[in-house]
Amino acid sequence: MRTNKGFSLIELLLVVAVILIIAAIAVPNFLRARMRANETSAVASLRVINTAAITYSITYPDLGFPAQLTTLGGVNPCSSSSTQACLIDDILAQGSKAGYNFVWTGDTLIPSSGFTVTGTPQAVGASGQNMYCSDQSGVIHYDPSGSGCTSTSLVLQ
Repeated sequence: MRTNKGFSLIELLLVVAVILIIAAIAVPNFLRARMRANETSAVASLRVINTAAITYSITYPDLGFPAQLTTLGGVNPCSSSSTQACLIDDILAQGSKAGYNFVWTGDTLIPSSGFTVTGTPQAVGASGQNMYCSDQSGVIHYDPSGSGCTSTSLVLQ
């Protein structure tokens, strides 16, 4: 008498089908969650940049706000100066973090009295949907299309 051990082809196909259905539900949810996490990180990064810029302008009143974003960072071990302030993480100071690119635009005055910083998703719809921006006022604005944030865009509440 012969005894069959193991699974039949039908049973294996059924298990694979169930796994594929679960994956089809889970993967889009994971991607949306990652995109929301990137957007939250971008807003937090803008707040850190704003705080660092104000700290820099208070520390170096004869210069005002820095001329570029890299001035706020510094490679470890870091000793603070007007060209390397050591106020933010050097990765963020290089202009990229968590799926977003950050661009600093100064007013080119000395002492500087204003700046604009934008956070743009590296891949709109994949790494983030919203584009964020801020200036010396500290108010963070966003553009839901991910392509053109200005000081007249919607205010982040």
